[in-house]
Amino acid sequence: MQSPSEKLVQDLRAVIGDAEELLEATAGQSGERIGDIRARAEKSVRAARERLQAAAHDFNGSVHDSPWTAVGIAAGVGLVAGILLARK
Repeated sequence: MQSPSEKLVQDLRAVIGDAEELLEATAGQSGERIGDIRARAEKSVRAARERLQAAAHDFNGSVHDSPWTAVGIAAGVGLVAGILLARK
């Protein structure tokens, strides 16, 4: 079973992958394929947003109890997001 942070990273990767595919597909095309890709991207964004909201709710109590752990987690998430965004 995946931890919530692993699932969040997986969702972020899916969103980024779908967004990149959407950009490539819309460069010179229109039609059904773009609609399908956009629908997948929207679904990925919704799922990631829901997970982020749930994680924020869960972490809110933890931040007050253990602020340094929260700082470490935020640094890790920032590092992963930076690495993923730098991969072009």
